Amino acid sequence: MDRPLDVLNQAKGKRVVVCLKNKKEVSGTLKAVDIHLNVWLEDASVTDDEKTTKYGKMLVRGDTIVFASPTD
Repeated sequence: MDRPLDVLNQAKGKRVVVCLKNKKEVSGTLKAVDIHLNVWLEDASVTDDEKTTKYGKMLVRGDTIVFASPTD
């Protein structure tokens, strides 16, 4: 059985979605993740209600994350 960090480590280079405690959703290409669940993304976008804002590179602090998941 894979540990949660193993699943994210296997998703490096793929699109992921990250839901935050403030109800925003961040998606992008996963570049790195650490043991604190800090997530580094490229081609990131943040969705708040129905508004989407695009960013280039983004670091999401692990203590703000509710869940993170690879997408298809």
